[in-house]
Amino acid sequence: MSNILILGAGRVGASVAEQLVHERYHVTIVDENPEQLKPLADRLDLRTLVGHAGSPAVLAAAGAADADLLLAVTPLDELNMVACKIAYELFNIPTRLARIRDPDLLARPELFTDNNFAIDHVITPAQIVTDYLVSLVATPEALQVLDFAGGKAQLVAIRVEAGAHMDGQDLATLDKLLPKIDRRVVSIYRKNHRIHPDGNTVLQVGDEVFFLAATEHIRAVIKEMRGTEKAIKRITLSGGGNVGYRLAQTLQHDYQVKLIEANKERAAWLAEALPHTLVLRGDATDEALLESELIERCDLYFALTSDDEDNIMSSLLAKQMGARKTIAIINRSRYVDLLQGGKIDVAISPAIATIGSLLAHVRSGDVVAVHSLRRGAAEAMEIIVHGTPATSRVVGKKIDEIKLPSGADLAAIVRGNKVLIAHGHTMIESDDHVILFVDNKAHIREVEQLFAVKIGFF
Repeated sequence: MSNILILGAGRVGASVAEQLVHERYHVTIVDENPEQLKPLADRLDLRTLVGHAGSPAVLAAAGAADADLLLAVTPLDELNMVACKIAYELFNIPTRLARIRDPDLLARPELFTDNNFAIDHVITPAQIVTDYLVSLVATPEALQVLDFAGGKAQLVAIRVEAGAHMDGQDLATLDKLLPKIDRRVVSIYRKNHRIHPDGNTVLQVGDEVFFLAATEHIRAVIKEMRGTEKAIKRITLSGGGNVGYRLAQTLQHDYQVKLIEANKERAAWLAEALPHTLVLRGDATDEALLESELIERCDLYFALTSDDEDNIMSSLLAKQMGARKTIAIINRSRYVDLLQGGKIDVAISPAIATIGSLLAHVRSGDVVAVHSLRRGAAEAMEIIVHGTPATSRVVGKKIDEIKLPSGADLAAIVRGNKVLIAHGHTMIESDDHVILFVDNKAHIREVEQLFAVKIGFF
């Protein structure tokens, strides 16, 4: 797959285009607004076209006849649906993805079949971001929690805390602390520089450690890096938009949830729609409001409005006033690097959180899941291995016999219900789910080729 047509140059479209260009795909992006396209054309090696995404003539001019994949992420659900139908009927584009936000449409999956709007995969960014945030509530010590093999294994990013068992210890110490728990530290970032870990690597306070383990063992590994933290009970959300509403709906039965919303009509609607959430009308940057709502007793504060500055300011204020942990949605991805790990504990770019679910459909081979790490700089992939020793470069080989590209690390194998942490002698079998950490995105294509079935297998 090499020719990709993107409709819509908003945050998601632009972020995906940038990722794919860096991975040497041929990308064309269409938008009605030339001002959205100009910075992309100036900065990236891609083709831009000003035009309406639902016009057959515009799609033809954009090269739809030669496209391998269509990604429709304009702001309008209806336009994305129509574009997919035109792509299918007139241009026979093999794979078609559309962003759909409207719950009424999402509740009618029959609309997306080939006989109707011909959408292969529906992307709902608000739900993807909500699921991401829920995973951070379940594992509040983590910076990132990623599921693989249907939740059997997880890759977790954790920051080493002063006084934890592993503070100042080498990685070999983990074997003594956790003799019966197999896990793999796949990467360490210290002051934004990657350290390739081995048993002699000594952990320091502030190190960002990525490790992979069977899900039931995650908590034990975290305890050695962070110590024991109090359970989450009280959660405050600022912003009752799509993500704020979905998150409150998910959490309200298990936690004490407060939701702050500035818009009067929206607050009234939320109060009715969320009977187990305390909805407050007000501004989350109002110190008096936070004080009156006892923000110092809040275990977890989420800033989820559509305004980056408001999210930054309210998170900083909540933290200063005593909130235990703050998580902010930041749409400008450059801000994310500046803010994460300071007064704001976790900063999330919704576009980058969404990209993984799109990239899984772009990758060649049987790729089940793709997760962007380190704000898009690295990637974790789950690939199902197929073939025989005659048709595959990896089946029947031990891991230390496989020449992985630079920066790629095979972290684990899921075989049936068993999670096997990768060791040099581990043999790869057909139908294994392999989980890989790829530090350098330039080597993604090499990884795909290594795990692909050789031509002639079919």
